[in-house]
Amino acid sequence: MSQHNVTAADVFPDEVVTSAHVRFLDLPRGAGRFALITLDNGLDHTKPTTFGPRGLANLAEAMSTVEAAAVGGEIVGVGVTGKPFVFAVGADLKGIGVLADRDLAVSIGRAGHDVFKRLAALPVPSFAYYNGAAMGGGVEIGLHCTYRTVSAGVPAFSLPEVFLGLVPGWGGCTILPNLIGADKAVSVIIENALNQNRQLKGPQVYELGIADALFEPADFLAQSLSWTASVITGETVVERPEVDRGEAWDAAVARGRAIADAKVHGAAPAPYRALELIDAARAARLGDADGLQVGFDAEDEALADLIMSDELRSSLYAFNLVQRRAKRPVGAPDKSLARKVTKVGVVGAGLMASQLALLFARRLEVPVVLTDIDAERVDKGVGYVHAEVDKLLAKQRIGPDKANRLKALVTGSLSKDAFADADFVIEAVFEELSVKRQVFAEVEAVVSPEAVLATNTSSLSVTEMAAELRHPERVVGFHFFNPVAVLPLLEVVRAERTDDASLATAFAVAKQLKKTAVLVKDAPAFVVNRVLTRFMGEVLAAIDEGTPFEVADRALAPLGLPMSPLELLELVGPAVAHHVAGTLHGAFPERFGVSENLGRIVAAGRRTILVREGDQVRIDPEVTALYQAGNAPLDEEQVRERALLAIAEEIGLMLAEGVVAEAQDVDLCLITGAGWPFHLGGITPYLDRAGYAEKANGKRFLPRGVASL
Repeated sequence: MSQHNVTAADVFPDEVVTSAHVRFLDLPRGAGRFALITLDNGLDHTKPTTFGPRGLANLAEAMSTVEAAAVGGEIVGVGVTGKPFVFAVGADLKGIGVLADRDLAVSIGRAGHDVFKRLAALPVPSFAYYNGAAMGGGVEIGLHCTYRTVSAGVPAFSLPEVFLGLVPGWGGCTILPNLIGADKAVSVIIENALNQNRQLKGPQVYELGIADALFEPADFLAQSLSWTASVITGETVVERPEVDRGEAWDAAVARGRAIADAKVHGAAPAPYRALELIDAARAARLGDADGLQVGFDAEDEALADLIMSDELRSSLYAFNLVQRRAKRPVGAPDKSLARKVTKVGVVGAGLMASQLALLFARRLEVPVVLTDIDAERVDKGVGYVHAEVDKLLAKQRIGPDKANRLKALVTGSLSKDAFADADFVIEAVFEELSVKRQVFAEVEAVVSPEAVLATNTSSLSVTEMAAELRHPERVVGFHFFNPVAVLPLLEVVRAERTDDASLATAFAVAKQLKKTAVLVKDAPAFVVNRVLTRFMGEVLAAIDEGTPFEVADRALAPLGLPMSPLELLELVGPAVAHHVAGTLHGAFPERFGVSENLGRIVAAGRRTILVREGDQVRIDPEVTALYQAGNAPLDEEQVRERALLAIAEEIGLMLAEGVVAEAQDVDLCLITGAGWPFHLGGITPYLDRAGYAEKANGKRFLPRGVASL
């Protein structure tokens, strides 16, 4: 239903308004008078410049000023730049998620086009000076200019719209492929966006041909203006390669579709709409206003359709969780209670322990000491860390001095006496309660009473682990996800006797580690493993009952999860999955089963269950031979219904138990710890709108209007 009296400004009541200051200056070498527009929201660099309705109106006013000067022959060119550290990061998304009027959504798309394309229509050349971070509409305003320069210091440059459930709708899908070719445009618009919003650096922007010149940040604007003068006087001629509009364009679109299929499996519409726009853009040409306008009109329609979609609302909900809730963990004690950590101990020197040692050394830059039961293991663990530091050095991510300092920080010892002056000790040993209890007893005998003892357990009770210690109040769960360097989530577990100071220290350390910390109750398998084990248990049960492997494995494909159930099982490892299932079966036998068939796989020593032949993945025949299946097969829809109802029930029970504060924390955990997609909002928005939450629990997880229409 149309909201006839609602305007774009009404949808963005809290817009941080971007101003567009115009100043006139003389270009070097007598090239002439020049107009420079600076985009600025009047805030520090931590508040990026965005385009809302009033910001676009300010830019339109600035354009009127420079248009008059250009038509009057008063200027020879127009430039656009940003405030220090930031060029512009695109549309203001705060109001987008509540739009309920498609006509208004179309008008928002047109508003950006109408202002930006005035840069291309000027009777004098226009220049974009990408001086800092540029994303989305910030990139697109520059694409409308005749020429572009970029600073070598630009840390982040992207068209992230597909990642968020939109398309680059202010010229990106139409202009970029015509500027740099369809294949490079697919890399920027589809591939980078779907790879966790991968960012380009300034030099990469230049190498791709998006920018015509690259300058160092120290005197970027001065160098850009000097280069501009040389272009205007004809001393510098910018030549761009001809874009291949034939088979290469078709191949690029096909590659983009394969990337989208691999990432979202057809479940999210945005990448496919973007590819349609890129495909159609071959009919346009730079400088052909009428041809480009056809593409702009198509962008407006696609943008409006996506703005009205549930997938976008879920994506924006997920984006807000990652950008806001993750930075202010719910339930964390006052940070002033945190103790300083000047040395870290790691019990164990296996792969996980070694990854943790590297992370602590890199982020905290304090001494880290590893212990294990023999010198060979200790040496191997320390050697792993040193080898990873060498890799960072080879990739020029750190310098030689930093590499030497990091190596010097990480040492090994056969004695836990090396922990005597440690403030934070984390164990990463075998997942057996008695082993972990013994480790903590040995550590407690040598550390100070204030030292925090952390466990990386994935499913065991932290309370039971600490029960026999003299100071159980300083034990916390600190559950990382593998690979440690990639997955952001850190489940911080408060045991029954954990005190506020120890918990505050744990959260402070998590922040220094640059992890997304979520406070969880000491409950079996915490959040991610509990949800995934229930989910996996239902799929395995369906296979045990006679459902073909391939049918069960395809059942969840319509959700666009990062991997299929059996791929997840292989990643986790059959033995680990079987162990966690056993732990949860002990706690909740009525809901968590233990697959006898999976037990046979583990007993047979099988570490893998899939066979890969090129791009094809199939079940290993040796695994199939171990299975003793029933004769009650399900189809894909039945398996999917069963798994999703089980997840909905389990999340409802977890919330009732107070495992986390709210459903939002479950979603944040699944997004950052298991890579579940933004277009699902993690999971609870999808369970709400698909009706599974009400079927399982009699109520929704989220209030109506949150993450759905």
